[in-house]
Amino acid sequence: MTENNNRQHQITRKTNETDIQLAFQIDGAGKNELDTGVPFMNHMLDLFAKHGHFDLTVKAVGDIDIDDHHTTEDIGICLGLALKEALGDKKGIRRYGNSFVPMDETLAQVVVDLSNRPHLEFRAEFPQGKVGTFDTELVHEFLWKLALEARMNLHVILHYGSNTHHMIEAIFKALGRALDEATSIDPRVKGVPSTKGML
Repeated sequence: MTENNNRQHQITRKTNETDIQLAFQIDGAGKNELDTGVPFMNHMLDLFAKHGHFDLTVKAVGDIDIDDHHTTEDIGICLGLALKEALGDKKGIRRYGNSFVPMDETLAQVVVDLSNRPHLEFRAEFPQGKVGTFDTELVHEFLWKLALEARMNLHVILHYGSNTHHMIEAIFKALGRALDEATSIDPRVKGVPSTKGML
């Protein structure tokens, strides 16, 4: 791991399964450079960054000759760690975020609490097991590792939909928008937004 300043963080994580370099900036402009080896994740992370106004760089090399599982999961781990470090002491943040995003026939909602209490509530079922070559069950794996390492409470609710691509796309857009709200600075907040005095 490297520096944390101006609400940004860079991380390098190498295992026997993946080698990932990731840079994340909260107060960005939606710029990204994505080379994950998993085309569908490139697409979803692009949506996440643009709708959250985050700057995101991901370079990942993984054992995608087996499948996309390890790469997708480990990107979630790295993004969660980077988000946690970029937030620093969390002073002045809104803490909570909520976003509804429609995508044609689909409506997704993501609600986050940057609480330091990791939890994923995933209320989504996809009609198809794959989008192209991507296993749709990996959406849950990515989000769970993201929530765990960022130490946030993450609720994902898919209200309705029929097209699997649209459903996942709406979730990632809503995730970016909800996190944009939760990480934003509220000038009315003095210290951290918790009666405990810490998050």
